[in-house]
Amino acid sequence: MSSRAESCDADFSRSFAIPQSLSDWEELLTVKSGFSEIGVALLSADFRFRAVNDCIAQMNGIAAEAHPGRSVRDVLGVLSELFESQLARVISTGNAVLHHEFSALLPGRARIGEWIGHYFPIKDSTSQIGLIGVILVETAQEKKLEKSLHAVSATLESEKKRVRVMTEVARLLSAKWDTNLVFPRLSTYLRRALRQEYASLSLRDQQSGKLVRKAIDFPLRMRSIPPADFGGPDDPGGKALQTRAPVVLDREEMKDFQSGTTDHLLTEGLKSLCCVPLIRPRATLGVLVLGSTRAQAFKSEDLTLLEQVAAQLAIALENAETAREIECLKHRLSQERRHLEGKTPTHDHFEGVIGNSPEFQAVIDQVMIVAETNATVLLLGETGTGKDLIAHAIHRASKRRERALVSLNCAAIPTGLLESELFGHERGAFTGAVRQKTGRLEMADGGTLFLDEIGDIPLELQPKLLRVLQDHEFERVGGNRTIRVNLRLIAATNRDLAKSVASKDFRSDLFYRLNVFPVCVPPLRQRREDIPDLVRYFVHKFAARMQHAIETIPSETMDALMNWNWPGNVRELENLIERSVILTEGTALRVPLYELTGPAANSEETSLQNVEREYIIQKLRETRGLISGPKGAARLLGVKRTTLQSKIERLGITRQDYSEQGPL
Repeated sequence: MSSRAESCDADFSRSFAIPQSLSDWEELLTVKSGFSEIGVALLSADFRFRAVNDCIAQMNGIAAEAHPGRSVRDVLGVLSELFESQLARVISTGNAVLHHEFSALLPGRARIGEWIGHYFPIKDSTSQIGLIGVILVETAQEKKLEKSLHAVSATLESEKKRVRVMTEVARLLSAKWDTNLVFPRLSTYLRRALRQEYASLSLRDQQSGKLVRKAIDFPLRMRSIPPADFGGPDDPGGKALQTRAPVVLDREEMKDFQSGTTDHLLTEGLKSLCCVPLIRPRATLGVLVLGSTRAQAFKSEDLTLLEQVAAQLAIALENAETAREIECLKHRLSQERRHLEGKTPTHDHFEGVIGNSPEFQAVIDQVMIVAETNATVLLLGETGTGKDLIAHAIHRASKRRERALVSLNCAAIPTGLLESELFGHERGAFTGAVRQKTGRLEMADGGTLFLDEIGDIPLELQPKLLRVLQDHEFERVGGNRTIRVNLRLIAATNRDLAKSVASKDFRSDLFYRLNVFPVCVPPLRQRREDIPDLVRYFVHKFAARMQHAIETIPSETMDALMNWNWPGNVRELENLIERSVILTEGTALRVPLYELTGPAANSEETSLQNVEREYIIQKLRETRGLISGPKGAARLLGVKRTTLQSKIERLGITRQDYSEQGPL
């Protein structure tokens, strides 16, 4: 090649980035701007056209879409000899042929023109030449076109860089989201294309609506950065958030914002600022902020890239939040199901007696000790603690378990009939005694007699009962025959018998005879850790009875049950759960907690009113203040809308109480 050709080759290489791969050639074929005087074609190894641009089509006088599959000779006729030798040279040597000068009257031209051709081998994956790339430049326009080619090449390179950035960002954001780890890498990818010195991510707080900075990338900063970028609508980030459009500012425009908003950025020497909102259909999530020490650093084409990145970032943030919500719901559902899972702990001989707390276990230990003896047992405790179940357990664990357990509630029988019910009567003993009656004492012979509410037995009957305990004998009402019995007595009361003895309402000798082995059954508020097991037992019991499938117990419901003081003890809990199973429509237990009324709910004497108030506020937060409707707080609480509104007024609940908190 001549020195002039070599010089031209060097000029061509400097002004035009030579395509290296098939994809480069395909991109070159699609570029139209600035390419009206440059012919670009792809030929197969057998000299058939694969693709051409509009310029080649005009030169050949044939439409571009008519070229593929046709040979060079078919299109150009004898003129093909000008090119075939060069194409053959590329095939034989495997090297490019540059600066092939020729003059010809091409079919699409009215006069002879001078041209310079460049031919390039395009190798496949096996390093074989599968295609030949051709670039034709008219000599008269060479300088102009070289400049144009250089601009197009630069545009292509810039577009490639942006595509690489978007690809890397997409790959980064598709991984598990962690703001502190991901954002610096995202900023690094953007820096390759935009050369910014500052980048930050600020997200919108759901309650206050303000922007809170979550991440920052500012390697060259000289001073510490304040805790937040932007706090309100009168700053760059707030403006982008309100307009839902990018905001680009120069240094003078940054100074126009109120004091303290952009001062730290100006101090660091930033001269350009770009705020791009993170927009999703439901809401604007936050703002991506970039800053540069160069004036007019962010161009319109940069905004296109940033908006694309912001869109992907918004999707990633929304997906991460959705994933967190799903994880929380899964955890919550798991917790709610766990309330009903597992076997309810029970004890031998203690059917229906539930509890593993240390306080209740102490009662079980005492019962197991005394059950094997014939000693009289006095069960003490508040009403509803399950004293009757303990009495039955003692009998089942005793040597008398094969005989009957006879029960009598002393408070449920009128005083005039209690003696006859207990001791029996002879025929004609009193008006209406038309036949002989066997009393409970005789019925319990050989077994166990359980006298509930023993503190209500009249004073006149107490000596007779004492005689039975001491001598194991008695006479029926109206009879004179002494009847001997062999029984064990278990008594129960919710009264303080010691005080009754002091006030002369109960005989001291009978009290001492009953108080051989006292067992104090603790109230439910003193064994709160047994409440989940009791709730599970009662839910399964009543759900099976009513053929109602209940799968979960809401955690807030269980917390409320755990915090209540249960003045009615286990009986109150059982009745509440039965009512709740009746009221429940779905698979989640719905407990009417608003019905609970009474004194302090926990050891810190938090009033029920406060518990109820906090519970209602919690539901209002969950529903974002919605009271009525399928997703309203009234529905969640299982009450009417008017009932809930009256409670809100009575408890002094304001909108500020349930809207001031942080994100749900």
